[in-house]
Amino acid sequence: MTLRPLTALGAALIALAAPGAAQQSLDTPRSAFKGVDPQGNWSAAAARTDRGHLIGNPEAETRLIEFVSYTCSHCASFAMEGEPAIDLTLLMRGKIAVEVRPVIRNALDLTVTLLAGCGDPAGFKDRHRAFMYGQSQWIAKFQNAPQSQQAIWARADKASRMNAASALGLADMLVQRGQSLTEVNACVMNDAAAQKLLDNGAADQNEFQIQGTPSFAMDGKLLTNVHNWAALYPVLSARFAAAPDGDAATP
Repeated sequence: MTLRPLTALGAALIALAAPGAAQQSLDTPRSAFKGVDPQGNWSAAAARTDRGHLIGNPEAETRLIEFVSYTCSHCASFAMEGEPAIDLTLLMRGKIAVEVRPVIRNALDLTVTLLAGCGDPAGFKDRHRAFMYGQSQWIAKFQNAPQSQQAIWARADKASRMNAASALGLADMLVQRGQSLTEVNACVMNDAAAQKLLDNGAADQNEFQIQGTPSFAMDGKLLTNVHNWAALYPVLSARFAAAPDGDAATP
């Protein structure tokens, strides 16, 4: 099966930028989230959606979409800074559901995204964060490889995806978490799943006109100029700020 082309598929990965702003604490007495009442722990709930994975209470009144690329350094920074804070203050209490939708910027994104979605949806969050948290290590392997090898990985066909998953240690990251190598290899070689990722990305771009990663949409509307935790924090703060009676305020 021949995949329809990625934008600039043959190009090498863009040089990685510096990490984003430091994490802001949400669980201090001065936090604007103070007063949101616990509703149980939804942070471990995950399900596959048409275009990604939904984490949290599917009946939550507020839904946040994260548009992320696994080769984007700012996305890795957000995964480390913003996602745990959202887990603690909003997600586990059922106040918000977070849908992670991949943006495929290059061939390596395609390989990693196939792996992140490989297996039981209940394990998606662990796989997602493993690849984000370990990004600097496997990206360094890519960048240190000869250009001839990078060119092979940029083809994005079955053989090159398998090669990248093995050479960069990506497949091993899942095997170490208990998945069989047979299952992991099958996910990497799945051309139909790869094409669906590309089609989903085109649909998201058409619907939301995404300008960069990470980007965010709240309740179906793209948040303008919000591309990191420092910018998303005040949006969530305004949406969930405690009212005088202790209930979450209405935006």
